[in-house]
Amino acid sequence: MKKWLVVLLSVALLLSGCSSNEPIDEHSQGIWNHYFVYPMSKLLLTFGHWFGDNYGIAIIVLTLIVRFCLLPLILKQFRTSIAMQKLRPELLKLQEKYKSKDPETQRKLQQEMVQLYQKHGINPASGCLPVLIQMPIFMALYYAISRTQEIKTHSFLWVELGHRDPYFILPILAALTTFLSLRLSPSMTEEQMPQMAMMSYIMPVMIFIGASSVPSALSLYWVVGGCFSIIQSLMLRSQLKAAKTAENS
Repeated sequence: MKKWLVVLLSVALLLSGCSSNEPIDEHSQGIWNHYFVYPMSKLLLTFGHWFGDNYGIAIIVLTLIVRFCLLPLILKQFRTSIAMQKLRPELLKLQEKYKSKDPETQRKLQQEMVQLYQKHGINPASGCLPVLIQMPIFMALYYAISRTQEIKTHSFLWVELGHRDPYFILPILAALTTFLSLRLSPSMTEEQMPQMAMMSYIMPVMIFIGASSVPSALSLYWVVGGCFSIIQSLMLRSQLKAAKTAENS
């Protein structure tokens, strides 16, 4: 987990240095501008025109499209977590067999765990893919908003998309939806539960702080994505409950 957090922070820092505050258009130079920021800006403008120049709805539509595109990866992550729960007795046996903390024993433990995962076709790292994919999308969205005047100055509900929410309503909703989606997550193993319980309190605070300091459009993206995650988690929990009922009957 720590390794993936380092990767995400590194990607964020890298991308944050790849752009400027100059208006974005088809003539903007650089790979980041040409292949990420400008297409995102063009996409939002197109969606906005479809909905009567309403760029708030454009961001909602974009968020839903992104989340639906990620749904196969989320479902794969869910199935992987379920499979890992079923492997838990075997993993506990391996940990008992190699309980010594010396480097050689721990290396053997890791090797046998990898072999066990490969035998059952499980990739524990697959759960990080949705987050990694969303990172450049999120950064491109940030720069597209801040560098596209029509979007930056557009008013939606009580906010201007290019400015922070003056009433902190969207940041509060972003934190709340994050909390609920984490608490409802059906894919955690028993070993992960204490960590996830702690994260369900830490992450909403971090999201609130972040959403309070970025354009409202990004807070809107967080809120819609959080609502999608809540519905998704409820549906997956329902499927998991039905599967357990079928196994026990």
